[in-house]
Amino acid sequence: MSVRPTGRIELLAPAGNLEKLKMAIIYGADAVYLGGEEFGLRASAGNFGSDEMKEGISFAHSRGKKVYVTMNIIPHNEDFDGMPEYIRKLRDMGADAVIFSDPGIFDMLRQVAPDMELHLSTQANNTNWRSAAFWHRQGVKRIILARELSLGEIREIRKNVPKDLELEMFVHGAMCISYSGRCLLSNYMAGRDANRGLCAHPCRWKYHLVEEKRPGEYMPVYEDERGTYIFNSKDLCLIDRLPDIIGSGITSLKIEGRMKSSYYVATVVKAYREALDSYIADPEGYVFYKSWIKEMSKASHREYTTGFFDEKPSGRGQIYESSSYIREYDFVGLVTSYDSASGIATIEQRNRFVIGDELEVVSPKGPFDIHKVTSMKNEDGEDIDAAPHPQMTVYMPMEPVEPYAMLRRKSQ
Repeated sequence: MSVRPTGRIELLAPAGNLEKLKMAIIYGADAVYLGGEEFGLRASAGNFGSDEMKEGISFAHSRGKKVYVTMNIIPHNEDFDGMPEYIRKLRDMGADAVIFSDPGIFDMLRQVAPDMELHLSTQANNTNWRSAAFWHRQGVKRIILARELSLGEIREIRKNVPKDLELEMFVHGAMCISYSGRCLLSNYMAGRDANRGLCAHPCRWKYHLVEEKRPGEYMPVYEDERGTYIFNSKDLCLIDRLPDIIGSGITSLKIEGRMKSSYYVATVVKAYREALDSYIADPEGYVFYKSWIKEMSKASHREYTTGFFDEKPSGRGQIYESSSYIREYDFVGLVTSYDSASGIATIEQRNRFVIGDELEVVSPKGPFDIHKVTSMKNEDGEDIDAAPHPQMTVYMPMEPVEPYAMLRRKSQ
C-alpha cells in the first residue's frame, strides 16, 4: 500500500566544496549536505572551512534552500576535543541540521545546541522501525535509512513510526560493500580509518589469491578469463522508481557523491529534479523518460544497479572487468557571465577545447543546446585556436546563455 505525498519531497545533493554547493542548488537541489574540516566521513572531499561554510549557508538560505552538516564519524576519545566549539559555530552560522551517528556526539549536540535539528546518519545502521522509533523519542527529526533495505521494508518502517518522523534514503551514487559503510578494509590495508573520514576505497582494488603453502604464486579471482574485482559494486540508480519511493512515504531523496565533480552533481541533480517535478505535478499521468538516465550517463559513472531495493543483490550487482568509471563526455567549460549587448560569454575552462569543437550547452533548466566553437579570445583579447590551460578565462560569442551553464564535449 502506497502513501500519497502530503508535503514537498526533498531532493538532497552532495556538496564537497563551495562550487559544488552552488551548482547543486542552481541545478535544482532543495538541500545540500556537506562536511566541515573535522568530524565528517569524507576527509578527501575538499570540505568547508568556517568562512566557506558561512558563505555556503548564506547562498543556500538566500534561495530558500537548506544546508545539513555531517558529524558522522565513529569517534574515539580524542575526537571530542574541540567539538563543543565546532557545534556552536554551526549553530551560529545557521546550519539547518547536523547529521550524526554516534550516541556520544548526539549527547554533546543536545548539551551544546539543544535546539539544533538532528538527522541520524546511515552509518548508524537504521534497518528497522523500532530503532527509528527509539531515536525519534530521543528527539531525532530524521532517519537516514540504511542502503540495505528493500521497498517492502521501507514501507513497513513508515507504517510503524510517527508521521512527523522524516525518512531519508539514498537513491543514487556509489555503493559500499560493507554494511552501511562500516568497513575495516581501509584501516587494515592502508592504515586509513574509513570510519573517521579517511577511506582509501580498497573495495575498488583488483585482487588475487595467495595460498598459504604457495607464497608468491598469485591466482586471479575471476568470473571469466579477464578476472574480477570482487568488492566492486555498480552504482545505485533509482530514478525510474520514483513513484514507488515516494509512495513508500520517503521524505528526502539523497544523492551520494561529495567527492564527485561539480559537473557530476549538477547533471545528476538536474535529471532527478525534472523527474521528481514531473511526478509531483501529475502522479496519475506520470511518464518516465529514458532521456533522464541518458543525461545522467553523460557524467562519470559505473554501470547502474537498483541495489537492495527489489531484492538482495546477486553477482549481477558487481562489475567484474574494471574498477574505472564510464566517461563518455568531458566537462570543458563553465559560463561565468554573459554580455547580452555583445553576445559574448565569459567561460572558465575545465578541459581543453578548440576551434571547430561542437559543444553541448547544459543550462539549469530545459534541454541542452549545441554550440560550434568558431572563435574565442583569451584574457588579453587575443584570438586563440584552443583553450589548453586549466581554469583559463575564455571569451566566446554564443547565443544567450545563463551563468553556471556547463559546456561539455563527447570524449575524443
